Amino acid sequence: MTPPADAPVVAALGSPETAGQVARLAAREAAGHRRPLRLLHAFNWSAALEATSVTGPRARAEELLEQAAAAAGEAEPAVPVSGEIAEGAPVAALVRRSESAFLVVIGDGGMSRCGACIPADAPAVQLAARAGCPVLVVRPEPPPQGPVLVGVDGSASSRTALAFAFGCAARRSARLLAVRVVEPPPEDRNVLETAQAELADLVARCGRRHPEVSAECHVVVGDPGTVMVEQSRSAQLTVVAARGDEPLRGMLGAVSQSLLYHSPAPVIVVRGLVSTAPGGA
Repeated sequence: MTPPADAPVVAALGSPETAGQVARLAAREAAGHRRPLRLLHAFNWSAALEATSVTGPRARAEELLEQAAAAAGEAEPAVPVSGEIAEGAPVAALVRRSESAFLVVIGDGGMSRCGACIPADAPAVQLAARAGCPVLVVRPEPPPQGPVLVGVDGSASSRTALAFAFGCAARRSARLLAVRVVEPPPEDRNVLETAQAELADLVARCGRRHPEVSAECHVVVGDPGTVMVEQSRSAQLTVVAARGDEPLRGMLGAVSQSLLYHSPAPVIVVRGLVSTAPGGA
């Protein structure tokens, strides 16, 4: 799917502590893609009706939108900003909005700090598994000024992620680091050489659209999830396909899950797009 030209960047506003950070990063993405920004906060009427006054929770939701809009305006004054209070569960509302969005931006809910725990019900994970467009998961700590990292396994969905990552690197004036992981043990050195040649060819073809981006290719032997998380520690952004070998709606691959749970860098899970790179790359 190719999103329409007016498809917005949607920012999911959760807690007051993270709403400003999410809104600022979403505004920068909207500016970079020349798209409007839509702020979304899900309002739980069931919880509101149990409160002393319904107007209290509603007023706090409206205040949250106002504060987030101010933060977005400070970050990118030229970006058109609108706000919406949606009734119902946050993930369901975001999945609906993702069908007509260019990108959804959401906080990670503390996942990158949870150690060995696996919060499968975290909103960011549920959204990344079900959205109809790419999802950017924001971390609480600012990332280093490193490269844009992208995982490439040769699948069609990873080629789409590579093309998307090139665009991200171009807008950030950053270099791109494309990594392909070969699981051990490689029985023949030809396996590594073939993987390196295939990766270099894909990167070269995608790079024709962004000659200003300096790109590096690395083939690493190891567990894909572990390698990508380690590589992400020095990245300013990590881009990964939702599922490399079987890009079905409602599913996440092992690598995308590992990055969502454990990468300290912001992660974009690419889904809902078709490849636009030359030669299908």
